[in-house]
Amino acid sequence: MEFNIQKTEGKFEQVISKRLLVLNGIMVFGIIGTVFLIYGLLNIPKEEDTAFTNPVIMSNAFANIAINAKSAYVFDVSANRAVYKKDEFVQMPLASITKLMTAVVATESVPENSKITIRKEFLLPSGDSGLVEGEDWRLKDLLDFSLVVSSNDGTYSIASVVGAMSLNSTDYEIGREEFIKKMNDKAKELGLFQTYFINDSGLDEGLLSGGYGSAIDVAKLMQYALKNHSNILEATKYSELTIDSLDASHSIENTNKEVASIPGVIASKTGFTDMAGGNLVVAFDAGIGQPFIVVVLGGTPEGRFEDISKLVAATQQYITEENK
Repeated sequence: MEFNIQKTEGKFEQVISKRLLVLNGIMVFGIIGTVFLIYGLLNIPKEEDTAFTNPVIMSNAFANIAINAKSAYVFDVSANRAVYKKDEFVQMPLASITKLMTAVVATESVPENSKITIRKEFLLPSGDSGLVEGEDWRLKDLLDFSLVVSSNDGTYSIASVVGAMSLNSTDYEIGREEFIKKMNDKAKELGLFQTYFINDSGLDEGLLSGGYGSAIDVAKLMQYALKNHSNILEATKYSELTIDSLDASHSIENTNKEVASIPGVIASKTGFTDMAGGNLVVAFDAGIGQPFIVVVLGGTPEGRFEDISKLVAATQQYITEENK
């Protein structure tokens, strides 16, 4: 009888210990989020420290453009200059654009053929994308799947497993924390001064967004990904795809429903949460060997597609004028 009591007490202490660890983890994330938020706000360049002003017109092609988004940026990659900008330094919630950094960090952490097994604890209650417990994936295929359908379960799985791999551990919770730290380290390395991440998906967490950044930072991140890891973005230019895991075949649709209408599209990523509104970044060739990156943040679910369409059309007109 005495043995059973001691055994029960031991289990009780383990439960209490685990709950304290979870509570401490939540408190740490809250503190980290607050510190990053203050850091981001303090690092907005003073000359740009005006919220949602009129856009800066760099070319007559953009003179009559009126967009819904609060922040926007059109970047000529070859010329390394902006041709249109609207509050490009203002820090905004990124929503699922966060997944671009998840893809970059995962690709730079482990080989693309690394195996990711979907575990029950990785399947979030928000946003079922069709992943199944126990299903095995190659990292590259799961990245394609997660970027195209904006799978929160997919990025949660990637961050947890890849983070644990980098620590040579099987503790997936600690692995995910390590992975998110790497995302923030990468943002600093790339000089994305308005960017930081709370999680790997961009989902809102209480009063905080899963990720923050500015339009100019998003353009820089997209430029880096295209230059160094273009293969991880290739799938995002298609409206529909069939992607195979090691166990099953998945027919998927792009969350950018207008991706097929963008001429010369190279890559695309959507983002939407209640806190962020509608976000979208696309890369496309406006002419032969003339890639551009277009970012809109803080729009509406439908308005973001309209804004991108207007800015893409204006960019093509800009190229025509430049080549005359």
